Amino acid sequence: MAETGPRGRAGGLIRRPGVGDVVAGISVAILLIPQALAYARLAGMPAYIGLYAAALPPLLAAFFASPPYLQTGPVAITSILTYGALSAVAAPGSPEYVQLGALLALVVGVTRVLIGMLKAGNIAFLMSEPVLRGFSTGAALLIIVSQLPSALGVGPGGTGVVGPAIQAVADPSSWSPAALGLTGVTLLLVLGGRAIHPMVPGVPLAAAAGLVGTTLLGLETTIVGEVPAGLPPLSLDLPWRAVPTVLLGGVVIALVGFAEAASVARIFATRERERWNPDRDFVSQGVANLAAALSSGFPVGGSFSRSSLNHLLGARSPWGGAVTGLAVLAFLPFASVLAPLPTAVLSAIVIAAVLGMVQFGRIVALWPLSRPQFAVATVTFGLTLALAPRIDQAVLLGILFATVVHLWREFQVELTSWVEGETLHIRPEGVLWFGSAEVLRTSILDLVVSHPDVQVVRVHFERLGRIDLTGALALELMIEEARAAGLRVVVKGIHPETARALEAVLDRIREIKAAEETAGLVEPDRPGETPTGRRPE
Repeated sequence: MAETGPRGRAGGLIRRPGVGDVVAGISVAILLIPQALAYARLAGMPAYIGLYAAALPPLLAAFFASPPYLQTGPVAITSILTYGALSAVAAPGSPEYVQLGALLALVVGVTRVLIGMLKAGNIAFLMSEPVLRGFSTGAALLIIVSQLPSALGVGPGGTGVVGPAIQAVADPSSWSPAALGLTGVTLLLVLGGRAIHPMVPGVPLAAAAGLVGTTLLGLETTIVGEVPAGLPPLSLDLPWRAVPTVLLGGVVIALVGFAEAASVARIFATRERERWNPDRDFVSQGVANLAAALSSGFPVGGSFSRSSLNHLLGARSPWGGAVTGLAVLAFLPFASVLAPLPTAVLSAIVIAAVLGMVQFGRIVALWPLSRPQFAVATVTFGLTLALAPRIDQAVLLGILFATVVHLWREFQVELTSWVEGETLHIRPEGVLWFGSAEVLRTSILDLVVSHPDVQVVRVHFERLGRIDLTGALALELMIEEARAAGLRVVVKGIHPETARALEAVLDRIREIKAAEETAGLVEPDRPGETPTGRRPE
């Protein structure tokens, strides 16, 4: 087998799993099982559907994964996006809703596989950092809010994400002491264990404590209820007519939900000094979602916390993820033991998982760096809250707003000007392209008009990032107009690469200059100057 490094990996599964892969895979499965139940409820699914989404997806994804540590399965952001895409179409938890969830996973899977096969993996960077900061903070806040009724032991009420939470918080008399206690214990075990060491199994301990509370201590609180025992049903008998309804949401999940997997992959690739292949990971995550669709699951993604644990526990090949899937499959015939698990525990698990994602400071930190990008993050955050549960639409509008801001900034060319004797100095900053060319030409001519005593116009292009053909033609026109007014124009600091790309236009400028000098209309340039049209050295 080809050796590519100390891991003995050639871009796929090694021949045999190591001891570390087996230990890590089983340990991650123990964490994944209660998380899968919790994230399924977050997605609006019956809790046991999460187990289906945690079995085949990580197993099949391992055969295609680029990084050896990536763990795939139900994750928080993808789950809330799933709820947003489906809750307006069908009643959460209903058989129709479950079928739509599998169909949505199919759309996500096909989209990701196509992106990977077309070598378009760089589309993963479509979301700018400000959009990602605004969305992730807003989505995490919504996830926490959505879990409050269950965490407080209050029955469902109101509609949407925020309505039930407001009703629950506003009526303390309806809170369940047992649910509050279980929520507190879960948060203490998960967050406290994480603070002690990442390998402390806070989530499994919290699930065990919840089971002890309901089965041995007789705590009366809402529980998960029926959890069918047995392997997931394999079928593609889906509501195909609903494809147009879930198509947009599926594409958004395919792109946005990939951000966490991409982040995990890049981090571990950097640590291990290995090349990351986004195209391969798109295929890997696409296959995982196709497996989820086949096994009655819902959209899945790469998990940062489980991938980190996988690495810490000694996994050194994609076999870690495969073993996790096999372990969940082996557990499914005994899954009915989870029926007494309190829903308050599951809600607290979700809250603990996303609490660290509420990072207002990362949005505020953009203010001194860039006011427009701060606006992008703030607007995306606001849209995420305002459009809940359709946060997929909030993402699209955030990306659109970021694009508009970018174009607006590209249209702006800032000019700094000063006069020395009879010379007007002008220094433009920005990008000279077809969108800003006319703005720059007009601004320079306005400056010339406002300084009637100057005889020389010296344009400094050192801070101009790029000049396209339209920009160069506008520059030529500006020079002709200035010379027609009897001014001598000197262009300084055009980058050599730009000069070579625009040679034809600059040749024309040189012809104008030569003709004027021959006719005696202007004096030759003094030594040390870069005359109009001459490439700088």
